[in-house]
Amino acid sequence: MTTTTDQHPFQAEVRQLLHIVINSLYTDKEIFVRELVSNASDALEKLRHLQHTEKDMFDAQLGLEIHITTDDTAGMITISDFGIGMTREELIENLGTIAHSGSRKFFQALEESQQKESALIGQFGVGFYSAFMVADEVKVYTHSWRNDAEHLVWTSDGQSGYTIEEAPGQRRGCKIVAKLREECKEFAGASRIEDILKKYSNFVPFPILLNGKRINTVEALWLKAKAEVKEEEYEEFYKFVAKAWDKPRYQFHFSADAPLTINALLFVPGSNKEKFLGVGQLEPSVALYCKKVLIDPHPKGLLPEWLRFLSGVIDSADLPLNISRESMQDSQLVQKLNRVVTKRFLKFLDKQAKSDSEKYLEFFKEFSRFLKEGICTDHEHKEDLAKLLRFESSLTNAGELTSLDEYLTRMKDGQKEIYYLVGPNRKSIEAGPYLEAFKARGLEVIFLFESIDDYMLGNLSEYEEKKLVPASRADLDLGDAVDAGEGEALGEDAVKGLCGFLKEHLGERVEEVAASKRLVQSPAAALTPEHGMSAQMRRMFQAMNPDSPAGVDVKLEINPRHDLIKRLAATREGNPELAKLVATQLFESSLLAAGLLDSEMPMVNRGYEIMAAALRD
Repeated sequence: MTTTTDQHPFQAEVRQLLHIVINSLYTDKEIFVRELVSNASDALEKLRHLQHTEKDMFDAQLGLEIHITTDDTAGMITISDFGIGMTREELIENLGTIAHSGSRKFFQALEESQQKESALIGQFGVGFYSAFMVADEVKVYTHSWRNDAEHLVWTSDGQSGYTIEEAPGQRRGCKIVAKLREECKEFAGASRIEDILKKYSNFVPFPILLNGKRINTVEALWLKAKAEVKEEEYEEFYKFVAKAWDKPRYQFHFSADAPLTINALLFVPGSNKEKFLGVGQLEPSVALYCKKVLIDPHPKGLLPEWLRFLSGVIDSADLPLNISRESMQDSQLVQKLNRVVTKRFLKFLDKQAKSDSEKYLEFFKEFSRFLKEGICTDHEHKEDLAKLLRFESSLTNAGELTSLDEYLTRMKDGQKEIYYLVGPNRKSIEAGPYLEAFKARGLEVIFLFESIDDYMLGNLSEYEEKKLVPASRADLDLGDAVDAGEGEALGEDAVKGLCGFLKEHLGERVEEVAASKRLVQSPAAALTPEHGMSAQMRRMFQAMNPDSPAGVDVKLEINPRHDLIKRLAATREGNPELAKLVATQLFESSLLAAGLLDSEMPMVNRGYEIMAAALRD
């Protein structure tokens, strides 16, 4: 064995690439710990495979472990593994050249990526050089798994070049010793390194010991078969990844081989934490891993925004290494991950809804706003989301929820539309004028009580080829009028005259006045046109545009059978001034019932006038 020191200068192109790797490629200096630990894990994995075929192995008794020691006094950090190690030739090939596939190819790929933030880590084997972000000098002590290999140390300052010389007494594997720069000595602190390991490397498949203490104690459950995982293990894992204290409401554990290799473990928390954030939104908390190594703890675009209530892990070994450390928003692969996981999760929820409806209803009451947001924003999945909706209806008891599929089973023969009403609560909907025509005809109407519901159903538009239609719309044809048993209706001429009087008196406040076929008990109703804004949408629009005109297009329908309408028709001849007061009051009462009245005080004051006039008579 020779005892000479081999000197190896870096070529100009390699120095240029080193400068990029050290100063521009990484966003956060702490990444160097993840990279070096990942390299150590890869070396151990390779040795584990060799153990099946090679019996003559140096230091055969050594366990497959990663050891990290910190020395904050000397400003040093050491990362050791008992993996395959390297020969002199392998040191030159793997550490002496950035990217043994060719530095020119690396530089070209870096330019094509049009970004510097770790776009090519791993693909060209540059992760090791992240150590030079924090270190003035890096030494790699090594002995190959081969018995006849040399005991070596590779030394470099990351600038001028490197040396390789003998270093007797090495164990199998690699020991990286980094002498930290003054401004980076925080990484010689045990607590700082422990935090980094728990963040990025907690699920590395080999024991990681920091100053003799085992750090990675939580198992990567997402890679185990579901039958092998106990309920209490899921619960503990949820508390770890979600930093939560409650129990998960659901856990969704699945794996797929096509179109991507995916292993995922997702959790629905016990409660909707966004309720406690006021107007704030939860940050995405499903972490992206590649082969058990954290890529991004809060990846945007990995799942649709409406699934932000989920916590857990998605691990894909198919992440190409040129994007495994970069920002993920525009990656086609991540979009594919998004679609696969979202579809599988929606199928999971649908299965839960059918197998345990009571538990699902508890979930829906807590998280329904996220599903509704998905219908509004996620066109690709809105049909599947619609299957998960639950609501009260005119045929259910108060508090009892039903689905759109169940609604379809109760539809009348020939019914082509699904009817709905949005209101603040069940009582107000049932007291309004819009429901009575449907009840009289035995037609079911969906009740919805949240401000997002109107917008949501407008986005959904139809379900199973049945249009979703608000029951307050003016153009609905429900057939002939239903006789409520209140006597004869006004004659055709009287109705025509009264409608003309009301239109003339109300003027531009109303588009049209007509006799109604739908009203049964109520004297009148304000209806919105087919393409007009509903009351809820109008309030939302005005909240966002306070300076916009407050006008509203409505059609007023009157009930020719109602006693008030018949008396109003008679009064307009004998007491036109009182008739005008009553007409305005009737119209604004209809607007109030429809949620379209901007101010109630004029109506209140007019009520006093009408009462006074009635007492005078």
